[in-house]
Amino acid sequence: MKHLIEKLNKAFENRVRLGIMSALMVNDFVDFNSLKELINVTDGNLASHLKALEKTAYITMKKEFIGRKPNTKYSVTEEGKSAFNDHIKALEALIKGNE
Repeated sequence: MKHLIEKLNKAFENRVRLGIMSALMVNDFVDFNSLKELINVTDGNLASHLKALEKTAYITMKKEFIGRKPNTKYSVTEEGKSAFNDHIKALEALIKGNE
């Protein structure tokens, strides 16, 4: 059992980060406001979790303008996809009690 828990990725322990990664895994990109509404968090809370995931190189950010308004979009990296899939597999194994 301890071996299974060690396979969990600490970057995805928080519900906000789990929500961010889940949204990005099924979309090419998601903008900041959409993530905020989807996960139901404040601007500051979301920004801090996004920054943490950027530091691990699991997500990337792209800023652009739509008209005169700034728009920040996020997408998952290949490294992020791999790490998240490994995390999900570890969770499934933990639930099933498999190694």
